[in-house]
Amino acid sequence: MLGFFKKNKADSTIGLMTTVAAQKGSKSRFHKLRVADIRQETEDCVSVSFDISDTTAFNFVPGQYLTFKQEINGEELRRSYSICSSPLENELRIAVKRVPEGRFSSWATNDLKVNDVLEVMPPMGNFILEPTPAQEEEYIGFAAGSGITPLLSMIKTVLQHSPKSRFTLFYGNKKTASIIFKNELEDLKDKYLGRLDIHHVLSREDQGNDLLFGRIDEARAKSLIDKLPSSILPAGYFLCGPEEMIHNVSDAIKNSGADQKKIHFELFSSDQASSKLKEEKKESSSKQNLSSVTVVLDGEKTHFEQKPNDFVLDAALAAGADIPYACKGAVCCTCRAKVLEGDVEMSMNYSLTEEEVEEGYVLSCQSMPRSSNVVMSFDD
Repeated sequence: MLGFFKKNKADSTIGLMTTVAAQKGSKSRFHKLRVADIRQETEDCVSVSFDISDTTAFNFVPGQYLTFKQEINGEELRRSYSICSSPLENELRIAVKRVPEGRFSSWATNDLKVNDVLEVMPPMGNFILEPTPAQEEEYIGFAAGSGITPLLSMIKTVLQHSPKSRFTLFYGNKKTASIIFKNELEDLKDKYLGRLDIHHVLSREDQGNDLLFGRIDEARAKSLIDKLPSSILPAGYFLCGPEEMIHNVSDAIKNSGADQKKIHFELFSSDQASSKLKEEKKESSSKQNLSSVTVVLDGEKTHFEQKPNDFVLDAALAAGADIPYACKGAVCCTCRAKVLEGDVEMSMNYSLTEEEVEEGYVLSCQSMPRSSNVVMSFDD
């Protein structure tokens, strides 16, 4: 498995929701959803809810995301955004934070209106938390910026569905005004007294506590973990945010003696993705042996030939296959497929678990053929 970390699934189950296993059979096709509500969460972030009254395709598990397709200035863009609502709320809501030069996020935060219709894939993703009602469990969350989005879904579900369990959240931002869902988090803390602890770590605003002033680096994460009551034995650590924070917090947790299998994470971006992709392309040659590749999607087969240093996703799209994808950066897992025949090599992997890789799953956006014949299925 290439990449820096393993992303593990939570082991528990929740009877009120559609499980990930059940969703694997659903087709990754776009549905048209109407925007039901838009809220301004911070100066540069909005949350958006959708009307899903006429479809069951959007049942989800806390931590999953939606993939959107939108034409902006004549170009089709695809982006993935995590769901921030709980499955128990009968609402499907995401948050979009505007990023510098972000074409989709700028459009969504400035131009999107109620009653607009967007093309959306059903929920996907294995960064999940499924609490069990009868268990008394402790969960620890680390988030930075918009990384709070999937954790909010997890927090609300744990508090409502598992009355004996508790959640501790460490949430990094620049200043108080940039804290997404600040009021909602405080309301949850007040509603579920003693079951939700929130620690805001601000990098540009001194709160009078040195431990909570600065970025969440490894040393700070270790200090925060060390200050947890000794009675807390976490059932899982859930991390979401930029790659650097994920590295820092994951290392701090592992160095504290925690079982690595309890660390679950999702990157919102990878700083190394674009540079490595460029290096891979530099190495390609026009005089390479071609591989015969077959991809299976919704029972239909598409055959094509491709160079060994081209990615299967790009070649499949060029051949006319409507392969599901979003980030093309090894982060979102939308383009996951299973290798049925032949060998492929993944350039990067930030989203598949070690178990999935051992079972033959790959990210098609990062997979290059390494045998003369390759067959991959997007239906498994």
